[in-house]
Amino acid sequence: MLIIPAIDLSEGRCVRLRQGQRQHETTYSTDPVGMALHWQQAGAPRLHLVDLDGAFEGSPQNWEVIAAIVKAVQIPIQLGGGMRNFRAVEEALQLGIDKVILGTVAAEESLLLEELIASFGSRLIVGIDAKRGVVATKGWVKKTGLKAVDLARHLLSLGVEEIIYTDIARDGMLVGPNLKGLEELASIPGLKIIASGGISSLVDLKNIQRLERKGVSGVIIGKALYDGRFTLEEALAIASRKG
Repeated sequence: MLIIPAIDLSEGRCVRLRQGQRQHETTYSTDPVGMALHWQQAGAPRLHLVDLDGAFEGSPQNWEVIAAIVKAVQIPIQLGGGMRNFRAVEEALQLGIDKVILGTVAAEESLLLEELIASFGSRLIVGIDAKRGVVATKGWVKKTGLKAVDLARHLLSLGVEEIIYTDIARDGMLVGPNLKGLEELASIPGLKIIASGGISSLVDLKNIQRLERKGVSGVIIGKALYDGRFTLEEALAIASRKG
């Protein structure tokens, strides 16, 4: 199971939000490049990078910082936030991003999604961000009425292989992951599911690891690491064990 530290960018700073709300922002570092190097040195196999400004504005806003992080580290980076047109996705991949995360496009723009899948295939991950099982888009502020599990099945039919499932109500709240929602998505054969939102303890990681054989391939950790609830090394040790 992959343990993936998160770096959320806001105006060039490394921050965390509560439930995706900009008014509940905490700055953890003014040196995102240094933070990326820190996680790499601690053993992270991959980084989860989000352009929060891009998510809210509709197009990437932190290209300079993103490029500096890509140049500084050797581990793969997955990037999301404002990836809502072909050019943005192409530019991110040309920059050296390993995988681009699509969110709003996947739920609202079927033709563009199909074009992107045809062009970039496995270099795309789709982020399904949901509250009470219903998908939200545009920086989590727009409710779609679409059930997360239905969107996941549709994405699989289009050729999507990997999904990040975020429970918005739990994100940044340190209340534990939505295991029921994860298990429901993981029950869809052929999809790799990365868990996100609510991780608060090593016990949470152990609970998620039990779903590994069902299709949960990784977990994104943010606030719990930044608040010192546990170390990345401790998380990696759990992930290395057989679930």
